[in-house]
Amino acid sequence: MYPATSSKDIAFNELHQVCKSRLKRLRWCPHCQREVAGDEVIKGYEYTKGQYVEMSEEDFEKVPLPSKRTIEVAQFVKGEQIDPVFYDSSYVLEPEDLGKKPFALLMHAMRAKGLTAVAHITIRKREQLCALRPQGGNLMLETLFYADELRVELGKELNEVQLTAAEQGLAENLVEMLAGDFDAKEYKDAYREALTEVIAAKLEGKELITPPDEPAQVMDLMEALRASIEQAKARKSA
Repeated sequence: MYPATSSKDIAFNELHQVCKSRLKRLRWCPHCQREVAGDEVIKGYEYTKGQYVEMSEEDFEKVPLPSKRTIEVAQFVKGEQIDPVFYDSSYVLEPEDLGKKPFALLMHAMRAKGLTAVAHITIRKREQLCALRPQGGNLMLETLFYADELRVELGKELNEVQLTAAEQGLAENLVEMLAGDFDAKEYKDAYREALTEVIAAKLEGKELITPPDEPAQVMDLMEALRASIEQAKARKSA
């Protein structure tokens, strides 16, 4: 199993303003007043303020989880039944040599029935809910949040707001004009590109001039909808 995505965010290090040296993160014990080495660190669960239950590697190994050594499939469901808010991280699964045939058989059965597997897997000492789905020749594993980890009410109703028929018609027209097929290659990280330009300019000793912010224009809802439709028309013709 390996990650299916990687972040392209531009990373920065913290430097000491005086000498420009890169700062280090230290494990510091406030009681002993010294830095603590990695082999001196243990895990502890704080059950009450300042009181901990110590947990060793052996304690974690004793946790009775069927998913500790295998991915345990619990159910097959329609993929659209899993709301996107549940998805966390994406991985790709590859079979070992002995598992190639059952792996291919699972992929075939899931594709034939158009279903997604809901399963459990233990990652980094934590059992996680996950979804398995075929994607071309890949078997994708997406970790899922549990229901009690969500902070949004999925069954919430839209607040009652009076909308005119003209407003609804313009809004629906705008949505229809911008409708299309999703292609991830059409979208770029504009902030990352602009930040790269700023870094390159500073390396060359240049100073970028930032244009002044334009004051926001106040317009009524119908005006805004009509303006958005005109922008959408111009974008489509371009």
